[in-house]
Amino acid sequence: MSRRVIGPDEDHHVHSTFSDDAVSTPAQNLAAADRAALRVVRMVDHVRESTTYVPEFLAAVRALPRIEGLTVLTGVEAKILDADGTVDAPPEVLASIGEPHGADRVLLADHQVPGPDGPWSPHATLQRIVDGLDPQDVIEMLLTATIRAIQRVGPAQLAHPFSVLPKIGISEDDVPDELLDALADVAIAAGTLVEVNEKWQCPSTRVADRWRAAGVQLVPSTDAHTEADVGRYEWVCTA
Repeated sequence: MSRRVIGPDEDHHVHSTFSDDAVSTPAQNLAAADRAALRVVRMVDHVRESTTYVPEFLAAVRALPRIEGLTVLTGVEAKILDADGTVDAPPEVLASIGEPHGADRVLLADHQVPGPDGPWSPHATLQRIVDGLDPQDVIEMLLTATIRAIQRVGPAQLAHPFSVLPKIGISEDDVPDELLDALADVAIAAGTLVEVNEKWQCPSTRVADRWRAAGVQLVPSTDAHTEADVGRYEWVCTA
């Protein structure tokens, strides 16, 4: 088993047709989780501040038949918008995270770089770097925004941490230990889960090992957008 992650019989990030880029229904994902002999599956879909489908999504998941030995959890995935840690999700959805009528967790995602004036696309960030922005400033901005987002919301899970870095020509090796440790401290204090993500192959072994040693709870995820990928690991479970 890999040193990267614990619980390969779990999948904490599975999308359904409630997300506009996924193709399998919650029922199909449940059947796939059963076939993969998973012990835990988290049904997750993308939200924005304008999203209205969350009650329907949660109702659909809660109406699924129970399968002995399989725990079904829920989540909503939202991007971190800016350097203040603003999260792109409906306020009422964020307020209900962890409540009986809400999703279990909000998945905080680095789909773009959270800049001081809002999200920066990879292209815009690269242009700023070409124009003289220090990549270390980008790294600090990302880590600071992530810490602030964790502190702003209820029960959270970091989705594919650092997946945006390769898109802007920055390696995880460039992230200083002290920033990794600061994020670890906040995640532990808040009870935030941190993914080791199959689809984006992040975080790196160096980062995952450091966070694990600090006491961060790492969870495996496929980030599946089709039932064929649910619970199926190669990179995560490669020694």
